[in-house]
Amino acid sequence: MKPESSSNFDSASAIELISFIVRGQEFCVDISDILEIRGWAQETPIAQAPDYVRGVISLRGVVMPVVDLGLRLGMGATEAGERNVIVVAHLPVGQVGLLVEAVCDTMMIQSGQIQASDSVAGHVAPDFIRGFLPLEDRMVTVLTLARVFDPDLLGVPAPADAAA
Repeated sequence: MKPESSSNFDSASAIELISFIVRGQEFCVDISDILEIRGWAQETPIAQAPDYVRGVISLRGVVMPVVDLGLRLGMGATEAGERNVIVVAHLPVGQVGLLVEAVCDTMMIQSGQIQASDSVAGHVAPDFIRGFLPLEDRMVTVLTLARVFDPDLLGVPAPADAAA
């Protein structure tokens, strides 16, 4: 299976995804959740933060946390360096930088190409895995970023402005 060609593309069910590598595995998310991609920058640590929060950086005057997506997904820590990138996402919890190994591709697909995680993996896949996208030469895990950082799943209160 591959991303659809424009001749047989139903724009009503089309979604655009961006894929990236975390701990050697390819993941993708809806591109509408992504604000920008930037080079890695050293973070300022935060005392008593969860282990997956590497610290904070300033992006044009906005201070945001940088999350090691490998740790957040339970895959182990990412060894950060100049070859890594930070994918800046806008989520219900606020603006978050995601430390990944590399950004791979953007692709336009039909939503029906994603095989739901519960139909493939039963109920063993975490809630934040939307499904799997089989492509010609690889399998890509589709994440729902809002669920990866859902305050209820993380055990932290939602920001005050999100409750309004």
